[in-house]
Amino acid sequence: MSDQKTLMRDMLAHAVHFGHRTAKWNPKMAPYLHDKKNGVHIFDLNKTYTGLMAAKEFLTAASAQGKTILFVSTKKQAIAPVKEAAERCGMPYVTSKWIPGLLTNFKTIRARVDYMQKIKEEQENGEFDKYTKKEASKLMKQIDKLEAALGGVATLERRPDIVFILDVCRDKIAVTEANTVGSKVVAITDSNANPDGVDYPIPGNDDAIKAIEFFLGHIVEAIEAGQKNKK
Repeated sequence: MSDQKTLMRDMLAHAVHFGHRTAKWNPKMAPYLHDKKNGVHIFDLNKTYTGLMAAKEFLTAASAQGKTILFVSTKKQAIAPVKEAAERCGMPYVTSKWIPGLLTNFKTIRARVDYMQKIKEEQENGEFDKYTKKEASKLMKQIDKLEAALGGVATLERRPDIVFILDVCRDKIAVTEANTVGSKVVAITDSNANPDGVDYPIPGNDDAIKAIEFFLGHIVEAIEAGQKNKK
């Protein structure tokens, strides 16, 4: 119990307990809410703790089995920390904008990744000399565009087993695609979120940078723990 209390104090320190204004709530999140204060919903941190522990246990076991976890967040303040968290545990990520069909039309997206890597190799090997300056310039712009969109999933050889989503409202297409192809969904569910379609909901603040860093730290910790015991 002392560990739980320590973790819940940490949640308070990282503003995890603050939801959105009450006018913006989703009634499906009612079971995870404790109170309202100054027009803002307050999470029941016992529920947050339970959700976080269940998600971590699942991710550790999945990671130990060598499963792939795709990190997803396209909200501005989360781009850098999500990219850093994914790279830290060697997992793919999407941070610019969701790539339509990434999961449901994976073969086509993979073909685009292969094309991007092919022209990048040509550039690195000095093979752009065979093109006119205009053609080479066009290809370099294409590389930049493809890298921005697909760079985070360049190592993704097959559909991810699990998708971790920071904001299910902003990235609801990712939830839908994951559900369609059977990838499990682990997600932070703020008070305005729809938890339907999320296999492992973690109720809490998905906006404050302190809360984002708190959750990412625990997600990475769970994945790394599994990697150390990889079967």
